[in-house]
Amino acid sequence: MEIVIRAKKKWWLSDIKELVRFRDLFYYLTWRDVKVKYKQTVVGVLWALFQPFATMIVFSIFFGKFVGISSEGVPYPVFVYLGLLFWNLFSGSLNEVAGSFVNNERIITKVYFPRIILPVSTIFTNVIDFLVASVMFIVLAIYYQFVPGLTGILLFPLLFLMTVFSTLGIGLLFGSLNVKYRDVRYVLPFFMQLLIFITPVIYPVTIVSEKYRWILGLNPMSGVIATARSAFLGTSPIDWSLLAISFVSMCVYGALGYIFFKKTERYFADVI
Repeated sequence: MEIVIRAKKKWWLSDIKELVRFRDLFYYLTWRDVKVKYKQTVVGVLWALFQPFATMIVFSIFFGKFVGISSEGVPYPVFVYLGLLFWNLFSGSLNEVAGSFVNNERIITKVYFPRIILPVSTIFTNVIDFLVASVMFIVLAIYYQFVPGLTGILLFPLLFLMTVFSTLGIGLLFGSLNVKYRDVRYVLPFFMQLLIFITPVIYPVTIVSEKYRWILGLNPMSGVIATARSAFLGTSPIDWSLLAISFVSMCVYGALGYIFFKKTERYFADVI
């Protein structure tokens, strides 16, 4: 007799309950990813510092000095590093979330568990990198004698959660597509290389006319990075309308990604 195990149709609240129920598995997968990422590496966790720091130096030389992009009165290394901090959390997590189902093919085909554990645990692994890299931002602020604003500290939880939920929503969409269409693993990295240049990582959002600035808001990370700079560095007044558009965009992408994931997850074990 053949027994087929299928995920039950449940709404998001039930998924949260299942995450709590399977919290031991969630902890195991998160810790496994951390060990795989840093085990037998030369620099270990220092890579989380080196990558954004090296990128910051390259951007500071080429875009800060040679091109002369405005940093709105803030030292360009501090300006660009803050943008890279949130961008690396988003881009790094998105690439790994998109491949989380395919990379865990053996587990998916053998036993039932809430599949959403895989992308969520992957994001938590990258959050560790984010926290480690944040130390360098503090060092840069001290070196340049720059005191981050209190508003930034208060808004940090919102900006952090917006980054995480944007990653999860978009990642669920691409991850679900990747199960059936393996071309996603090649398309997504290319897409991310282009997206960094239409996200205000290396330039201030103020270089875009207010008339067209709402278009940037369709990218959730535009509102996050622009608000982080305004709140932490005081580069310009916070553009609440841009943040609101980015927040709505995050909700839309999150809903689309989650709905598509729920409609396709029952077939993962058969297709993957």
